[in-house]
Amino acid sequence: MAFNDLREFIAALESRGWLKRIRQPVDCELEITEITDRVSKLRGEKNVALLFENVKGYDVPVLMNAFGSMERMALALGVDKVDDIADEIRDLLKLPYVSLQSKLDLVRLIPAARRAINFPKYVKSGPCKEVIIRDKPSLAKFPVLKCWPGDAGRFITLPLVFTKNPRTGKRNVGMYRMQVYDGTTTGMHWHVHKGGADNYRAHRELGKDRIEVAVAIGGDPAVTYAATAPLPPNIDEMIFAGFLRRKPVELVKCETVDIEVPATSEIVLEGFVSMDELRREGPFGDHTGYYSLADDYPVFHITCITHRKNPIYPATIVGKPPMEDCFMAKATERIFLPLLQQVLPEVVDMNLPLEGVFHNCAVLAIKKSYPQHAKKVMHAVWGLGQMMFTKMIIVVDAHVDVQDMNEVWWRVFNNIDARRDIVLADGPLDALDHSSPMPHWGTKVGIDATKTWPEEGYTREWPDEIVMSPEVKSRIDGIWKDLGLG
Repeated sequence: MAFNDLREFIAALESRGWLKRIRQPVDCELEITEITDRVSKLRGEKNVALLFENVKGYDVPVLMNAFGSMERMALALGVDKVDDIADEIRDLLKLPYVSLQSKLDLVRLIPAARRAINFPKYVKSGPCKEVIIRDKPSLAKFPVLKCWPGDAGRFITLPLVFTKNPRTGKRNVGMYRMQVYDGTTTGMHWHVHKGGADNYRAHRELGKDRIEVAVAIGGDPAVTYAATAPLPPNIDEMIFAGFLRRKPVELVKCETVDIEVPATSEIVLEGFVSMDELRREGPFGDHTGYYSLADDYPVFHITCITHRKNPIYPATIVGKPPMEDCFMAKATERIFLPLLQQVLPEVVDMNLPLEGVFHNCAVLAIKKSYPQHAKKVMHAVWGLGQMMFTKMIIVVDAHVDVQDMNEVWWRVFNNIDARRDIVLADGPLDALDHSSPMPHWGTKVGIDATKTWPEEGYTREWPDEIVMSPEVKSRIDGIWKDLGLG
């Protein structure tokens, strides 16, 4: 099921009992964060999306924690479970290899191929144009959060930032936090490795004095997720969103910049970033659980604001896991596993533990076929897109359940010889990493926790794992209920 806009998603959440309306007066400075943080760390039915309807000093409600569980992520993406999307991608990846003789396979795959091709649809207007403010636009009417006590100010935390490459016209949509400096200017937190920064640099290289930018807030949930996805450079986020939602994203031209944005957005900010202007941005309480340090970043100037009548302001908070962003990352883990397996077919499964905050730890199970295979996989992963940031890679054998970190750690603690099985490698790190001695790069570690082979120099006998015989397990299964042991 594809949602046309954020409001349909909210209605679907509420109909399932997954949304709580908060009618008590609450401050958007710190108080919404504290409530949302407590709820995001609850288990089961108490972990719900929150719609704050009475934000002190504002008449705009705030939506929080909408993506804060795997069930809500699946709903947002229109599937029963997120792995269903991965299965469809696997089918699509088989298309080039279907032979003419495999007609049944071809017929089965055609619907998935048709779903994948959903180019954006350009429309003349849309709900995001219900109110157009060209004269003295201001962010003051929106309840932008100050999330944590040490934050430098208020931050827009769930923006879809649209830019274009000046050479190719190719669109980039990313999610970059935006510190509010005043009613018409914000920071633009473009990390050096990200697509928005690439377009910014391309404008500078061509001698441009500014880059046009549009920021959409509060779109259909699949569109919002697409802005966070680590897509290959040539994949348009809006085409990917069309794949996820099974129909094209409707885009409408902005009023003051040559950029199109989702027509059903709640709020759209239009403007530009100058090439010759930087301003101190941060600190900000970030998804690492620590404050990211202050640094100089480009400045976004707002020239126009459009929004729906009675807009809803969606936001997110990040901090010590688990939080809402963790479930968005887990969705990425499942959806992009098939693409990783295209490059590394030996990978059986992958786990990005919540405590690793996306880029600090990856656990991979592989079908080991030759000596030092695990080390080959480590170096290959460090060469893949945003996985280059992974600070720790743990590799285990194919039969290991990488989703069970108790089992993973048992194998790490018992299987490795430090000199033989630990790899250190220098390379790029995420801009938010505070532990490296230099910004943007440092030392990463790979741990080979697979069974070591004689061909890898292991001359001793490797012991067998302790496992009960299948016959005994079957007999005890048959009488287990009668034993009254649980």
